[in-house]
Amino acid sequence: MAVARQTQIIGASPHSWEDAVRNALERANKTLRNITGIEVLKENAAVEDGRVAEYRATLLVTFLLEGT
Repeated sequence: MAVARQTQIIGASPHSWEDAVRNALERANKTLRNITGIEVLKENAAVEDGRVAEYRATLLVTFLLEGT
């Protein structure tokens, strides 16, 4: 029987929300094993001088726990 866990992370990019999602997933892959899916919960941006300075994406990452 498989057991999964979810964790919420935030990725950022100066270019786009798609890059922010990609950056978050790439970083999650460095420390989490058995990632089976992601859900984009929210997209927002930091604004400086009336322009988007940083795109941010909040993700819910699902991964399988390893058994003993």
